[in-house]
Amino acid sequence: MDENRSGQLRENAPLYAVSAILALAFSALAVFGVADRPVAPSVPSTMPAPLDALSASAGDEGTILSTLPAEDARARNAAVPFADTDPAAARPFAFRGSSADRVRARNCLALAAMAEAGAGEADQRAVMQVILNRVRHPAFANTVCGVVFQGSERPTGCQFTFTCDGSLARSYSEDLWRTTRQRAEEALGGYVHAPVGTATHYHADYVYPAWSGELDKIASVGPHLFFRWRGWWGSGAAMSARYTGGEPDPLRLRKAAQEVDRPVAFLLPRLAEQGTAVRTITASGAAESEEAPVEAADASGQSPDSPAPGVHFVLVARWDSPQTLVERARALCPGDAYCQVYGWDDAALIPAELPLTGEARSLLRFSFLAARNDNAEAIYFDCRIFASPPVGACLPRARP
Repeated sequence: MDENRSGQLRENAPLYAVSAILALAFSALAVFGVADRPVAPSVPSTMPAPLDALSASAGDEGTILSTLPAEDARARNAAVPFADTDPAAARPFAFRGSSADRVRARNCLALAAMAEAGAGEADQRAVMQVILNRVRHPAFANTVCGVVFQGSERPTGCQFTFTCDGSLARSYSEDLWRTTRQRAEEALGGYVHAPVGTATHYHADYVYPAWSGELDKIASVGPHLFFRWRGWWGSGAAMSARYTGGEPDPLRLRKAAQEVDRPVAFLLPRLAEQGTAVRTITASGAAESEEAPVEAADASGQSPDSPAPGVHFVLVARWDSPQTLVERARALCPGDAYCQVYGWDDAALIPAELPLTGEARSLLRFSFLAARNDNAEAIYFDCRIFASPPVGACLPRARP
């Protein structure tokens, strides 16, 4: 028995040797080869927060509201540091849609850029980048026009203020349209505006929405501050939605937004924020003194876009910066023609015609008469509201 087993061992010795060598080789790989193998990404111990729990989500009713006076808001914003991480650049936008989708997306992108950012290139491109970031984020609509008009079906809570504050009635010059559409085309074609990174939110520096302190501040472009959510939802990986076209008709979206019944004070453009008039009255033969302004007015109505000589009725707020109001009034009164700006802090008090009644005059909060014929500007504030304004004087019978 022992001789047979001994013979078998001798006969199988080469096989056993090969097996031992292979075992040693696999053991060596197990010990020394781990560092060279790709490691699967770790899975977070906790899942991302639910979308409906995020600050300033697309469903919030108060995403555009600010409760602080303008100067206090600026101070509050300045006190918030920028996030200590770089705003990682977003991926180029990949357009997948029909030619009709392309036209609609381009026009909605251009409209939002002009309405929200004016004519500045950097400002416009920053707004466009935020819109395209949102298109690819599951928290928002998955089309460009859908993102731009998101929330405009509600009385308040529009994601972009211009879609529900009366600004849809504005008109823009052909030159501005042409330039902005070209920038929109470039953004849809893959241009990335790196300074704002993966930002999905922004607001002007003179407002402080309730959600502002709950997001990471990552960039500043012009008067706007840009933000992203904290954690995974603010990362580039969260922008995983695939754009496939299907753009809704912007004309229908615009019409639907304009038909929503909104608070009057919310609808009308405030001078400090938008630099536009609620109503402009023009006439030939305009008078040149504040006491008898344009007695023979021949037209009145909405004038939300182009400054014109005449009289501008504007909406101001008690927290507006007096200096900002004066700067906006000057912008409404270009050139040497007669121009007057009257401001009230209650939309219901803004008159529909001239001359002003005694009651309308008694409730004035701001008055600006442009310089003309070697006469200096005449600037007046209701000092019961704008205490110790750094420019101008107090309106008669309106001292603290």
